[in-house]
Amino acid sequence: MSPRPAQPAAQKLADLIQRTPYIRRLGVRMELAGDEMTAVLPYCETLIGDPGLPALHGGVLGAFLELTALAQLFVMTEIEHQPRPIGVTVEYLRSGRPVDTYARAQIKRIGSRVANVYAEAWQDTRAAPITCLHGRFLLTSRTGPSNAGSSPVQTPSTT
Repeated sequence: MSPRPAQPAAQKLADLIQRTPYIRRLGVRMELAGDEMTAVLPYCETLIGDPGLPALHGGVLGAFLELTALAQLFVMTEIEHQPRPIGVTVEYLRSGRPVDTYARAQIKRIGSRVANVYAEAWQDTRAAPITCLHGRFLLTSRTGPSNAGSSPVQTPSTT
């Protein structure tokens, strides 16, 4: 039996959006142009965390960047299962105004088990990011029984 052909990036992206309810709930769009993916978080009044400023909720911005990083990994590599975050740091650089927000992610290093990704979000100009994320993601392999709930580190048998 021959190996399954790689799915085109646009189809992988559409599949990811379809099976991730939070992406749909936020209204996030993901656009491909060659090998670059840009995520778009359309402004919605329910995303405001501080109505006094008004400013976008920090949790929404952090989640938006994590989704962008995961989508970049999933769409632009040959992995078949969604990576799991194992370490994420979000830096809030300035308040997110009530306008559309954009994000891009770069895969800095990808190994056999862990990937390092950097993502940043901006509004008017990419040169002035409002939030950035540094994340480490576990690249799961589900070739055997489900790995759900199991540790990625295997200990030697004592029998």
